[in-house]
Amino acid sequence: MKKLIAIICLLLVIFIGMYIYAKDKKEKNITADDVTKIENYISKIYMWQELTGEALPKFSSTNDANEKWIWEVVKKNLDDYDKIAYEQIQDKAKEIFGNDFTKQFPKEGNESFVYDEQQQAYQATNVELDCNMDAFLLSQISKNKNIYEVKIIEYIEDYSEESNINPIEETDYTIHIKNLEGQEIASAKNSEGKDKIIEQVKANEDKFTSKTISIKVEQDKLFPISCY
Repeated sequence: MKKLIAIICLLLVIFIGMYIYAKDKKEKNITADDVTKIENYISKIYMWQELTGEALPKFSSTNDANEKWIWEVVKKNLDDYDKIAYEQIQDKAKEIFGNDFTKQFPKEGNESFVYDEQQQAYQATNVELDCNMDAFLLSQISKNKNIYEVKIIEYIEDYSEESNINPIEETDYTIHIKNLEGQEIASAKNSEGKDKIIEQVKANEDKFTSKTISIKVEQDKLFPISCY
């Protein structure tokens, strides 16, 4: 009888160990769906250097992040740019940055949203962009329970040559791939497509800036915790 109890206890310990291992493995496993969701989310908050200084600034929490970047992210993700209510701006910020985001949009407006006294609503300010496209590449992703640690490689795609091309003619032009300091690291022809650009960035990864962004999952939604 004692032997039987001992065997049952041993099997129970093995079963619990297997359950914990499987649960832990599941919590750390990265799926293709995870990668797509992460890339789509970072695209929502990834801005333009000429507009916000940095496409993605470093921050210990979103409440401490660059204000210009925060409200430009909100503007980028609004569907309607005309006659915007105060609540729309604040609600969109919560939707993007999560319930831990407590920063309040200034009632008087700012550089991103100007208050129109006549319409008693906010209007989004114009965005002027250059020929450089700020881009990122997912490099590494790790997961611990509901937290992703995502390393990205930042680079710039310079399309200045495209502006000199006759749009009627089908002419190849060079896309200059630069780091954030403006140094050209590689190049690709427009006809070679995005895959060629990614290939060049991966081949020269050490010459580009990298950042790691911590992203939390809550009810199947992603929110940033920090960026360093």
